[in-house]
Amino acid sequence: MHKIDIDTKMKFLHGFSNKTRIQILESIKTEEKTVSQIVDDLNGNQSNISQHLACLKGCGLIVGRQNGKYVYYRVRNQLVRDLLTMFDVVLEDVQNDIACCENHID
Repeated sequence: MHKIDIDTKMKFLHGFSNKTRIQILESIKTEEKTVSQIVDDLNGNQSNISQHLACLKGCGLIVGRQNGKYVYYRVRNQLVRDLLTMFDVVLEDVQNDIACCENHID
């Protein structure tokens, strides 16, 4: 396996650095959904959700599939789903330390 450029790694991780993007990823973790379905799940607005979807797509975390006038979004592949699950597993172990962190950003 070749070494990944640090800037590429940072762009990838950027997809996980926003609450709305994490909510979107969780919303489509197990099934593909349209923008409207995601907006409904998150009680958000379409413009904002669409911007975050574009970011997630640009970060390589999701893909879209056109079907008529709708685009269905899903997590790119099983590896990304596994990564989201792994976040939960690791967070179970470290959540108390995170709660005490004074340098967190909302």
